[in-house]
This record gives sequence, structure tokens and C-alpha cells, in this order.
Amino acid sequence: MELKRYEGNPILKPKPENDWESELVFNPAMVYDKGLFHLLYRAMGRDGISRIGFAVSIDGFDFFRFDKPVFSPKRILEPRGCEDPRVVKIEDVFYMTYTAYSERGVRIGLASTENFVQWERYKIEWKEMNNKDTVLFPEKIGGKYVLLHRPMLGEHMSIWIAYSDDLIEWYGQREIMAHGEEGSWESEKIGAGAQPIKTDKGWLLLYHGVDEDNVYRLGAAMLSLEDPSKLVYRHPEPIFEPETDYEIRGEVPNVVFTCGACEVYNKYYVYYGGADRVVCVATVDKSELLGIF
Repeated sequence: MELKRYEGNPILKPKPENDWESELVFNPAMVYDKGLFHLLYRAMGRDGISRIGFAVSIDGFDFFRFDKPVFSPKRILEPRGCEDPRVVKIEDVFYMTYTAYSERGVRIGLASTENFVQWERYKIEWKEMNNKDTVLFPEKIGGKYVLLHRPMLGEHMSIWIAYSDDLIEWYGQREIMAHGEEGSWESEKIGAGAQPIKTDKGWLLLYHGVDEDNVYRLGAAMLSLEDPSKLVYRHPEPIFEPETDYEIRGEVPNVVFTCGACEVYNKYYVYYGGADRVVCVATVDKSELLGIF
């Protein structure tokens, strides 16, 4: 099984003429809706503050890019930046989770939109702790909103789950996937990547794993449809790793990091940041990827 890199990668690069995205563009979220690929990405300019940019495409490869950020930090909530968006559509609303960065550290951010331009923030109630790699499931499960996250507890970090009735109060937090064994490709930490994708076999989760050399690779796991806290299968080997120059050399070397994927015409499109500097995409046939489970 192999993800095929788009020969035109990177699909987005920094734009020197736009101050807010002049240095880095990376870690894209993706949602496919009504025949369009909607891409949200993290961008940084010379001020070192992360903002969220937006681009749209009809084929998933060539994107029209907005010249201004669609989501910018609030001075009180996240003065140091809005990082690593993930987006899902639940009913008629798009929900974006992101990392809110302030003097207190990194926290879970949540906002919603119907048009990717006007956003409503949610003041979620959560224990004060550093937390990131947050992604919602694209539908309610058992009548509840379900979210994956990664509390930054201790040296080794793993994937946790949480539940909510209203997107404000969250409960039931517990670990569902631990990092790998010492010496493995995911020995240091793991975190949720793209939003879970519903399949006949369960919820497909593409996630990132990091080893002792700080190499970021992508892995794949399957969670139970009825109870996503239950791990059905976890593929032992990475499904994607840094190989090309734009993945090996950049702001942070040796990184492939996905925040979004979608299924279109029996093919998965996986959008990822290359070396924390550019936005890229790789594809794989649905049957080929699901064949590993």
C-alpha cells in the first residue's frame, strides 16, 4: 500500500507578497462539500504569528487562494497564534478545531462557520492543561459530539477521546491509543491527524507518529463505528514518511503532518504539511488503503 504524491507538489508555498503568509504555509485541513475541496491551512509571516488561510479547488490539486486570512488570533484568547486547523461538517455547519497559543501555553480552540469567512468561537470548558491535535468526528455518535485530542502530559504523548452534548462542556476523557514501543517509528508521541473517515470497517484514523530522531510519519488505525473509544486495528508500520526534498528540508526537517483528508470517487486525498513549510497532497485508492485492515 502506497500513498502517491501529487507530481505538482507542493500545492501551496509561502507568498512573500502577503505579510501574513510570507514565511510558512503548512498543516492543512480539508473538507469536500458540494463538489468543492475546501482547504484551511496554517500560515506564518515575519511576525511569527500563525493565522488560518483558505483556498478552494474543483479538482483537489489546483487551488484558488484568498489573499487575506479567514481566521486570525484574538488578543485575549490566543495572542501567539491559531495553529493546525482540522475541519468537519456536521449537518449544515462547518466546525474547526485548532490549537490556541497564548502565554498560558496551548489550548483547544473551536469555531464554526457556514461560509469559511464569518466564524463563531466557542468558549469550551476544559481543564487547564496544554492540549493539541484536536479533531471532531464528522457526525454525532450515540447522540454526542466526539473529539480526539492529545493532552501534553509527561514526556510521551498519546491520543485521547472526549464527549460533549453541546460542544461546550466535555467529559469522559481517556486515552485510547498509546505511543509505540521504544525504538519504533512512533516511540516518542502520536497525535490525531485528519478527521476520522467513516468506512464499512470502522472509523479510519490517519495519525502522526514521531520517533527519537524527531521524524514525523503517518500511520493508520481503525476505530469502532459504534464506540470510537475502541481500537479495532492499528497498522504496525507507517503508511507515509518523509522522502522528497520538500518533506526533508524546511522549517522543521523530516516532517509529513496531515490535518485533513477526504474521500472523492473511491479515492482518498490526504493533505499534509511538508517540513513545516509547504502544503502538499497525496492520494490512494480507497480499496488499497482499507485493504491493510
